[in-house]
Amino acid sequence: PEDTILVVGHYTPISRYGYTIGVPYAGYWKEVLNSSASCYGGEGIGNLGGVETDAIAWDSHGYSLKLTLPGLSTSIFKYQGAVAD
Repeated sequence: PEDTILVVGHYTPISRYGYTIGVPYAGYWKEVLNSSASCYGGEGIGNLGGVETDAIAWDSHGYSLKLTLPGLSTSIFKYQGAVAD
């Protein structure tokens, strides 16, 4: 699990907010690259560094993420592990 990477390509010009995608592990997913970040000349729209899973099954996985997907972008997330209660 500690080497799990999620790559999301969103290649339409319209940003999507609350886009749900299934993931295999519960916990925190760090956004390690967002091609729309302002440091790359993008709009600066993203996931504020990462997101935590919801306990909602999606896409044949036991958990899901609600993501912000900037238009015409690629976002990469790395699984960081379970979140302590």
